[in-house]
Amino acid sequence: MNNTNQTIELLKAAQTSDVSKAFTQSGSATTGLTQYDLQAPALTLYPVLTPLRNRIPRVSAAGGTQANWRAITGINTSLLNAGLGEGMRAGVISTTISNYLAAYKGLGLEDYVTFEADMAGEGFDDVKARAVQGLLRSTMIGEENIMLGGNTSVQLGVTATPTSATVTTGGTLAAATYSIICVALGYDAYWSIAGLNNGQTGNALPTNFSGVTIPASVTRTNADGTTNTFGGGAGQKSVAASQATSGSTSTISATVTATQGAYAYAWFWGVSGSEVLGAVTNINSVNITAASTGTQNASAFAADNSTNSLIYDGLLTQIMKSGSGAVVKTQATGVAGTGTPLTSDGAGGIVEIDAIFQQFWNLSRLSPDTMYVNAQELYNMNKKVIAGGAAPLYRFNMDANAANVGFSAGAVIGSYLNKITNTLVKVIVHPTVPAGTILFYSSEIPYSLSGVSNVLQFKARRDYYQIEYPLRTRKYEYGVYLDGVLQNYFPPAFGAICNIANG
Repeated sequence: MNNTNQTIELLKAAQTSDVSKAFTQSGSATTGLTQYDLQAPALTLYPVLTPLRNRIPRVSAAGGTQANWRAITGINTSLLNAGLGEGMRAGVISTTISNYLAAYKGLGLEDYVTFEADMAGEGFDDVKARAVQGLLRSTMIGEENIMLGGNTSVQLGVTATPTSATVTTGGTLAAATYSIICVALGYDAYWSIAGLNNGQTGNALPTNFSGVTIPASVTRTNADGTTNTFGGGAGQKSVAASQATSGSTSTISATVTATQGAYAYAWFWGVSGSEVLGAVTNINSVNITAASTGTQNASAFAADNSTNSLIYDGLLTQIMKSGSGAVVKTQATGVAGTGTPLTSDGAGGIVEIDAIFQQFWNLSRLSPDTMYVNAQELYNMNKKVIAGGAAPLYRFNMDANAANVGFSAGAVIGSYLNKITNTLVKVIVHPTVPAGTILFYSSEIPYSLSGVSNVLQFKARRDYYQIEYPLRTRKYEYGVYLDGVLQNYFPPAFGAICNIANG
């Protein structure tokens, strides 16, 4: 009875008391009585840069397993004199006919959305549509990279044995005998590390190689549980060079003969048998100033893994292929670790570019219409042209109605004059042309009745298509694919300058 009375009195007191509760802003965006101000849908903040894929014409194939064509590549190849004797017939010319083929390859990527992810995104974003959109764009980017640097046929082989020298200054190498190994890197191997390190300046390569791994043979597990094994783009390691140092501040310089088709060189050093990755350069030499910071051992490159059987040859590989007729110039080794940069001619031009234009004319009587370059090369070309001794030219754009009149500082090369053909060649930055390389591109050949409508084209057995797979688990599975090959009717219309040093 006492407890009941006490309870009644407490209730009366509570009803008559002046009790207030304070509400304050939550300290977290996701707790308390707080509106969550989330903008829908999700933004799309990543680049999809595919200039070659966008430019190269696409045509349909008519079945089969490969594209086949023939071409007359030379007439009167023995250069018979056309003079005639009275009443006599002329000499018989020689004609060269070449056969070509290019096997079709399938390309594609896959993704999935779980039931829970789909339900969780309701009212905010269409997760399944986002998955397919990302697949299509990723496949386009992958196709761009294969169009540029895919390699299914050109092996880099055994990397040349380094030659080395040492000085007792400039570094932190202790007195010891060092073993130095080099591995030539093709397009895929180079971008496997440079592409993940774009925040770096200069050649977009890391400086600390702890945990960095260059792919040798790659085994990929697919969405259906199958596996594919293919080369990661690296050649076979060189024979080791041995170099003894003295003191505690030594430096070692090492060089190798440049490998055609290589866009970078991986350097391993240390005690014989324990050489680990310490540097990757865009030129065929290196200065070694300290102990290697890497962990990957050179033993991973005991075989050539430079080709990938699942893809077709890209433009750079078609250019580098022996007997292609394309114009290729490799910069000289120069000083170890420094290399040979482009050279100003002192008259608003660049010596190496003018020389390759002359080769195009001498060999094929044509001029490329575009140069695709890495950002590093564009910056260096600007310096050579603008500050190379030529008279500077400025154009001022002014608005008479503006309160303040000013001009923008700086200059950039938009095109380069081919002094032989008197034509302008566009200069375009490509997102994945390797540093140290300039690609020369022709969209037509100036030969009458050639029968070639597209010098370069993508011949598709099946262009982009999407598959939504039957349900086998509680997730929606998607794939975006295409099937075809890059067909190059006239490789001599293309070319490259390689092994260009930064500077």
